[in-house]
Amino acid sequence: MDTKILVVSDAWHPQVNGVVRTLDELSRTVAEQGGTIHFLTPDRFATIPLPFYPDIRLALPTRRQVADEIDAIEPDYIHIATEGPLGLVARRICLQRGLPFTTSYHTRFPEFVSARLPIPESWSYWWLRQFHNSGNGMMVATATLGTEMAARGFRNIKRWTRGIDTNLFNPSRRREDWLPRPIFLNVGRVAVEKNLPAFLDLNLPGSKVIVGDGPDLARLKQKYPDVHFLGKQMGVDLATIYASADVFVFPSRVDTFGNVILEALASGCPVAAFPVTGPRDILGDGSGALSTDLGQAALEALDMSREKAREKALTYSWAECGRQFLSNLTRVPKNAFPKRSRRLGSYS
Repeated sequence: MDTKILVVSDAWHPQVNGVVRTLDELSRTVAEQGGTIHFLTPDRFATIPLPFYPDIRLALPTRRQVADEIDAIEPDYIHIATEGPLGLVARRICLQRGLPFTTSYHTRFPEFVSARLPIPESWSYWWLRQFHNSGNGMMVATATLGTEMAARGFRNIKRWTRGIDTNLFNPSRRREDWLPRPIFLNVGRVAVEKNLPAFLDLNLPGSKVIVGDGPDLARLKQKYPDVHFLGKQMGVDLATIYASADVFVFPSRVDTFGNVILEALASGCPVAAFPVTGPRDILGDGSGALSTDLGQAALEALDMSREKAREKALTYSWAECGRQFLSNLTRVPKNAFPKRSRRLGSYS
């Protein structure tokens, strides 16, 4: 019998980010391993724009709507992927009804908020502890992040790695006849938390390329007219850009993993980054350079082996990502869902 997994996520299409990409690939690989993921996402509900990011829509679910969705699926497992409105309502229902669930920590929400509003990070971390510690396990992508979160009082931490499509992201897509070399690339959301000026202000030879969209795009294009801003790219076009670059520069200090790092490595592009959670966990064996001086790291990465970068990416797989995810889940008791005829009058 097919195993049914409910994944609740406030991050969903048309967003382009690591959470959405991970969930897309997870659905495919879990299906190959005998399960079916049912997603509960904002496209089922009325939405409003997220402050600071109007292109991201926040769901406005009622308790009754979410409860009915859960009961219609009767999942064997429940995973709450995000701490947004949908995640909050689903968590409350699970706690009230005694349904076990797991969560995952994808985004440094406290740093994200404090970069925009005068709210201390300690307040946000207190709130996040209440959210995640009430479940049966919090999944994190790296050992370093797990250690950091444990020191902040988070419990039941479980590892959940990431994967990469090494057929799409492949060095064979490289175009030599592109921009003046060396080419230094960054891919991701063009927003304040990505710390892009730390890259754009560097005095580097050749060309700088930014791929992605976001609220800071217009401002940065005006401030850095010599930088090549290519906007959002997908599929083969994106993979060709990765493979055609010489160094991928990752200036973020707050990402919990960095799927784009794996995409660059799989494309044979060495990575330069700060020695922080994410890059510190992924890079090694000659695949990239870590330094508190990002410019120095970028120049060091120029001399690194593209073959070594590719070899590092090959150690990650979506199949292993799916296996870890499934092993981290907690089964919902078989008698957790009453018959449909009894359910309809159960909730207000």
